[in-house]
Amino acid sequence: MTTTDIPAPATTKGGKPEDFYTLGEEVRDTKAPGGPIDAKWSKRKFEAKLVNPANRRKLTVIIVGTGLAGGAAAASLGEAGYNVLNFCYQDSPRRAHSIAAQGGINAAKNYRNDNDSTFRLFYDTVKGGDYRARETNVYRLAEVSANIIDQCVAQGVPFAREYGGLLDTRSFGGVQVQRTFYARGQTGQQLLIGAYQALERQIAVGTVQMYNRHEMLELIVVDGKARGIITRDMVTGEIESWFADAVVLATGGYGNVFFLSTNAMGCNVTADWRAHRKGAYFGNPCYTQIHPTCIPVHGSNQSKLTLMSESLRNDGRIWVPKRAEDCDKDPRDIAEEDRDYYLERIYPAFGNLVPRDIASRQAKNRCDEGRGVGPAVTEFDSEGNEVKVRRGVYLDFSDAIGRLGKDGVAARYGNLFDMYAQITGENPYETPMRIYPAVHYTMGGLWVDYDLSSNIPGLYVTGEANFSDHGANRLGASALMQGLADGYFVLPNTINDYLAAAPFEKIDETHPAAVEALESVKGRIDRLLSVKGNRTVDSFHKELGHIMWEYCGMERNEAGLMKAIGLIRELREEFWRDVKVTGVNEDLNQTLERAGRVADFFELGELMCIDALHRRESCGGHFRAESQTPDGEALRDDENFLYVAAWEYAGDKPVLHKEPLEYEYIELKQRSYK
Repeated sequence: MTTTDIPAPATTKGGKPEDFYTLGEEVRDTKAPGGPIDAKWSKRKFEAKLVNPANRRKLTVIIVGTGLAGGAAAASLGEAGYNVLNFCYQDSPRRAHSIAAQGGINAAKNYRNDNDSTFRLFYDTVKGGDYRARETNVYRLAEVSANIIDQCVAQGVPFAREYGGLLDTRSFGGVQVQRTFYARGQTGQQLLIGAYQALERQIAVGTVQMYNRHEMLELIVVDGKARGIITRDMVTGEIESWFADAVVLATGGYGNVFFLSTNAMGCNVTADWRAHRKGAYFGNPCYTQIHPTCIPVHGSNQSKLTLMSESLRNDGRIWVPKRAEDCDKDPRDIAEEDRDYYLERIYPAFGNLVPRDIASRQAKNRCDEGRGVGPAVTEFDSEGNEVKVRRGVYLDFSDAIGRLGKDGVAARYGNLFDMYAQITGENPYETPMRIYPAVHYTMGGLWVDYDLSSNIPGLYVTGEANFSDHGANRLGASALMQGLADGYFVLPNTINDYLAAAPFEKIDETHPAAVEALESVKGRIDRLLSVKGNRTVDSFHKELGHIMWEYCGMERNEAGLMKAIGLIRELREEFWRDVKVTGVNEDLNQTLERAGRVADFFELGELMCIDALHRRESCGGHFRAESQTPDGEALRDDENFLYVAAWEYAGDKPVLHKEPLEYEYIELKQRSYK
């Protein structure tokens, strides 16, 4: 076990933001070709080296993850003739968290004839990300979006259709056109089944070898190149080494660092973090998306939160009482003139369909004013005093039911309404839903270039696991778009350029780098099992989540972030002294699994706070209280922070590499949805 796996005592908490990091060299994306932006992707595909079909059979690619990004990539590379080793920690590829996505997938096909276009999708995405995304990657995403829909229809994905048989679309936040294709509230499930069918075909013909219930715990790096991974068989505890010519991480986001989030409980950062510790840069870790449309927290023993699709904001209207004294009333007894439809009031051009970061902050503001609804919960003010606050706003479908009828609303959102009723015991057809923001998606992730390659040659990162495309805030229905774009269309056209340099040195488990990686994993597991402390893993995770939500959640400030870093370091030291991990490695041991993931969450949480501390501006989901307009909107600082923060691992004092962002096709300006 390497000594850096156990944190040294935190001897100092620092005195100012610059004490927590050092500056490194500037980093540049060098793979995007020159020329007009609408020709860059075609030019890059042509310039990339090819691998002939006979040689592909001699090459092996490891893909970690079987969601939309990983499953699509494995199916595509298998179809191309590569040997693919595909790993997931679930008992089936169909259990990947992509299945939980609800509302839809964006594509610039202009079926509504409402003036949509590739450029408009590009513009909306850059603006929605508060001008903190890379232009070249975002334009490519918009460019290939139309192909995704055709691919999925060919696979049999049952998108909703209009009366005449054409594919139907609906609106999502941050745009004024209807470009979101959907399958009721089950779009992620249907898209994943399509990718799964393609994956299973390749498994059947032998190009893909599938390894379920295997968790990646380390990256093998040989002579600076990614050449394999170490996994733990989650049923038997066997630690194994796997080798390939390239490694692809498609392992999703890290929202569970907050403990309570809309992510599946198994979602974690370990694969990304192990690669980060081996030298891969981590891009914009503090960019966390808070989704405004979630079922509020309802108990201290709750283990996750439930998303209610943003698509509900198409027909549902969000409001709170105008007077605090009305918050105890049945919402049906509150007269229309006593309701504050605050998003429609503040943002008349976009109304209830403003981007997620804006809708979330406005919901929090209304509750902070004392006009929230639902049960009162105990919180603490800035002076440590207990206060009672209601954390909820109404999402009301009474107007939509009057306009469309109950059956019409049920046809669009029936499964979502059923889910809400089962969880809350309330009938949303009769009384408004109660919603409140919750952690949902992470725009940060491993840094990648235009080819989706990390700074470690041979290590590619796709989907939510990379930082690319969304800037400081993801527009709704764009996660599915990015995952499938990366898996079906981008990675298969860029990884060839790297693999064309094969053959690489043949390595096996006797190689010193493989031995070191294997021993590191075994040592880490032995250390976790040997602590034999008194506190459960979940108790540590909950406390970490509370720190992250309180100081690095919907609103951040310098003092709070510096305090959070100190608290996280102290809690991390206590974790390694007093965590209680029962059982043994050579068996099914879910406590051991969670302990390893939480250990990585501690280090990630600290980096998120350092990233948020260094970025003294507000942009998208990163809202610094010190940087806002007079009317409370996010205030960017383009002069000082127009860059991607690419962090290099260096223990308690990471190294910041800046990638300058250059805007040639879109004008930088203050975001406005009014």
